[in-house]
Amino acid sequence: MMVIELASVLAGPSVGQFFAELGASVIKVENLKTQGDVTRRWRLATESSAQDVSAYFASANWGKQSIALDLSQPEGREVAYKLLDKADMVITSFKPGDAEKLQLDYKTLTTRNPKLLYGAITGYGSQEPRAGYDAVLQAEAGFMYLNGKPGGPPVKMPVALIDLLAAHQLKEGLLTALLKRERSGKGSYVEVSLLRAAIASLANQATNYLVAGVTPQRMGSEHPNIVPYGTVFQTADQKDLVLAIGDDRQFAHLCAVLGIPNKVQDPAFATNKARVQHRQEVNAFLKAEIKKQNREELLASLIARQVPAGAIHTIPEALAIPAAQAQLVQDAGSGLKGLRQVAFSSENQQESQLMPPPAFGQHTHQVLEAMAGFTAAQVQKLKDQGIAQ
Repeated sequence: MMVIELASVLAGPSVGQFFAELGASVIKVENLKTQGDVTRRWRLATESSAQDVSAYFASANWGKQSIALDLSQPEGREVAYKLLDKADMVITSFKPGDAEKLQLDYKTLTTRNPKLLYGAITGYGSQEPRAGYDAVLQAEAGFMYLNGKPGGPPVKMPVALIDLLAAHQLKEGLLTALLKRERSGKGSYVEVSLLRAAIASLANQATNYLVAGVTPQRMGSEHPNIVPYGTVFQTADQKDLVLAIGDDRQFAHLCAVLGIPNKVQDPAFATNKARVQHRQEVNAFLKAEIKKQNREELLASLIARQVPAGAIHTIPEALAIPAAQAQLVQDAGSGLKGLRQVAFSSENQQESQLMPPPAFGQHTHQVLEAMAGFTAAQVQKLKDQGIAQ
């Protein structure tokens, strides 16, 4: 399967890498005028400015080939058409109106290739001219309002959460469209807006308002419906852990491990409903008891009793978890490391060997010759004319 990626930043490229991991040939078409995906230049202070592949770019661009074209020129679009005419899927994240301006919209492309699956990520929908940005959507969709400590300021999530949620929605939409095409032989248009993906993910926080009429507020890591769930406690050795008690049986086991089984007999703590009503009292006595114990020993006892609890890890600690190793990828040649997008496993599934994230325009020559039918001389002429790089 051939996938053409006309997307940049995180949401669209995440979808592209997902299909690359599933075995698709993914060609990332980058803007020659702007020197490619902007995330190539989103570097940490410790990264060299000479690096073409930044840490951020490496988060969503494994397994792809990069070609650089000036799509604002008719000649550049004609080059792209030769690939798009053969493609199974195209992934876009154009600003409103740009796809039509560049003649890379669904209507234009599907006229040429009726079997094409066209995946579009927008900010607020194709009819809304406003461009979408993750931080703004986190604010407008209520995530920042909910995130943070009680009485404190709103806080943005530390990853581009809305971009990632939209990427997952587009993956699902395109897989559904692929199944439909297997039956009908026809392509289709799949659009996901950052706004709708965000609203769809408000889950119980939205229904707390829609069903119960309660406007959710900032609660730190506390859960509005369950106690203690998400609550952070510190142990005697100055380490943090989190509890995720989902039912009364688990709470009874927690109290037993902590040596306070009598708490379960108190009507104020016996049920989740009562614990929600007496949240402060519950957290106070748990804090005192947990503070008496060292984290690793306590966690071992809790896990043995099937009490949901876990250590609060740094990112290096999280990536060192044995069960996380299957999610990591490394290029043997360069030593570059990254994350896989595919996190599911299935029978007879084979783990793909991914190429490292490409340099800007690294594969222009070979892609145009092998897949678009150009000769080496023709590709060189396009480069000399500033149409390709």
